[in-house]
Amino acid sequence: MGGRNVNHSSELHCIGCGAAIQTAEPGKLGYTPRSALEKEEIICQRCFRLRHYNEVQDVSLNDDDFLQILHELGRTDSLIVNIIDIFDVNGSWLPGLQRFVGNNPVILIGNKVDLLPKSTNKGKLASWLKKEAKEMGLNPIDVLLVSSEKGFQVREAIERIEQLRNGKDVYVVGCTNVGKSTFINRIIQETAGQENVITTSPIPGTTLDMIKIPLDDGKHLVDTPGIINDHQMAHFISKEDLKTITPKKEIKARVYQLNEQQTLFFGGLARLDYLKGGRRPIVCYLANSIDIHRTKLEKADHLHKVHAGGMLQPPGKETLDNFPELIRHEYKIKEEKMDIVFSGLGWVTVNEGAFVAAYAPKGVGVMLRKALI
Repeated sequence: MGGRNVNHSSELHCIGCGAAIQTAEPGKLGYTPRSALEKEEIICQRCFRLRHYNEVQDVSLNDDDFLQILHELGRTDSLIVNIIDIFDVNGSWLPGLQRFVGNNPVILIGNKVDLLPKSTNKGKLASWLKKEAKEMGLNPIDVLLVSSEKGFQVREAIERIEQLRNGKDVYVVGCTNVGKSTFINRIIQETAGQENVITTSPIPGTTLDMIKIPLDDGKHLVDTPGIINDHQMAHFISKEDLKTITPKKEIKARVYQLNEQQTLFFGGLARLDYLKGGRRPIVCYLANSIDIHRTKLEKADHLHKVHAGGMLQPPGKETLDNFPELIRHEYKIKEEKMDIVFSGLGWVTVNEGAFVAAYAPKGVGVMLRKALI
């Protein structure tokens, strides 16, 4: 699937985020100083600052813009590649994607597989993902696991996409933060030898318009904007805190032997009360940089009240005032092994017979699923 240089039609577009280039309004989308138009690679000021100084300028794309993009997919005759974050499957799921893609086939790619413990069985994981997809209404023609960051299985994914596209365009879709642009950059690197053509960042909503990358047969690989899922933890915390909760390397399972009426705090972002079920192990899968505090249930409310933003952080002091209250969700674990998932934060594995309460910020998804690991 050879790629050539990224280019566009007569209207100039930023090769980093796809926004139409303009030189008139500095605060608006696609602004670049007139002097920069002489350069071979045209990049907007926002992407330039993000790439060189890691500075983010907020830009608004609303839900209607994203829906418009999804509707356009159904009108194409293409192969759809849907990328999700394997560390945050539920949070990075695109609800109703099957509805939007029309008759186009979908490949589901679980990215960031390097973050899961090395002992994870990849074959079982792919089957688990296929089953989850079906339950959520998506019927992919194939399920692949990759790490765009490390390059793991990317070459194999390229070959599979090439086999399945049958000479059609390829549209890459996904939520914000799933590593979509990193994946496409890898493809460009593997096939054309260019590095970091598309701007990537851990901040939701980096790609702002469709970016078309020409393929050897005259068709295109198209990067679409990341769709924002409002129930992800990323939308409730500061950019600094986002760095803390986003895993950078393999997460280590942390095991706690809990007695009834004990509580675990995950920073100040979420908590788990173990109510009933005898002494048992609870296994936590979160970014290694998140501190976990154990306390007695009777002291938990007081501890949170006094130490949120201090000992219990993130969220840090600066975002505490605007941080939503924690909402309680009760679960009775009826199957052998279940995960309680905090969208965008991680999950906790609990065995059958446990009675627990999980707390997450109002608006953040909490769900129960069959154990992933």
